[in-house]
Amino acid sequence: MSAVLDKSVPKPGRWAAPPRPVWEEEPTRAGIAGKGLVLALACLSILFPLWIVIVTSLSSRATIDRAGGLVMIPKGITFVAYRELLSGGQVTRAAVISVLITVVGTLFSMTVSVLCAYGLSRSGSLGHRWMLMLLLATMFFSAGLIPTYLLVQSLGLTDTYLALILPSAISVFNILVLRGFFMGISQELIDSARIDGAGDFRILRQIVIPLSRAVLAVITLFYAVGYWSAWFNASLYLNDQNMMPLQNVMIQLVQKQEAPVGMSQAIRTGELSGLAVQMAVMVMALLPVAVLSPFVQKHFKKGMLTGAVKG
Repeated sequence: MSAVLDKSVPKPGRWAAPPRPVWEEEPTRAGIAGKGLVLALACLSILFPLWIVIVTSLSSRATIDRAGGLVMIPKGITFVAYRELLSGGQVTRAAVISVLITVVGTLFSMTVSVLCAYGLSRSGSLGHRWMLMLLLATMFFSAGLIPTYLLVQSLGLTDTYLALILPSAISVFNILVLRGFFMGISQELIDSARIDGAGDFRILRQIVIPLSRAVLAVITLFYAVGYWSAWFNASLYLNDQNMMPLQNVMIQLVQKQEAPVGMSQAIRTGELSGLAVQMAVMVMALLPVAVLSPFVQKHFKKGMLTGAVKG
């Protein structure tokens, strides 16, 4: 009988929707069409501006002049803007600075956040309740911009890259999500490892971290996007234009409506447009996030929801 029942109930495929609960009504055709329309409009509102930016960055000066600005229909694709940007100069240097700040800052933030979250997730750790309350207080109360700037200045961090990492290195929200996920790990598993002689650092490295890859991937993406997109700290703490990251250079290009130094010759000859350069810099700023997000997307539900609910 069980074999017959197993054959009569089709198993959902890889892309099939999960079985619907018996108390939930079947969706109507109008509802399905309405949801599809809303999703299509939402995707279009996101992809259409991105399409314009990409097409404009790949357009020649003649095409941009004929369109009167932003280009929607590609005509005569050219990579002159990207070639000039990647040939060296201010934008290339800013991109390298942004990559280094993102990599170093993310590694530092993840190390501190994981250690802090693991300590707070162990109920027997020294002073973990007071430390948790102190961290929660920082989510609602802040010293303000001027005291923070004076602190950074008194520490001698102005005009240094540490000023782009340390003031915003830790996110209490990310720590709480990690803590909630760590608390969901079986205590019996940790106790058995401790009986075998494993210390806290070995338990964290060989048991907790391998079981928490989903939430670690999500939090790493959060920190990386935060460092890559940050511009305010650089504009506040850096005075040397040669130290500016990519986001600040992009803002300067958009505000000044001109191309970086070294591209004026290509612009004068009519080969390159200043608007194409601006759009190319935007594409370079968006590209890392657009490439990394799909690989981490599958971990969002397991990493964020599990950590938030159990926390």
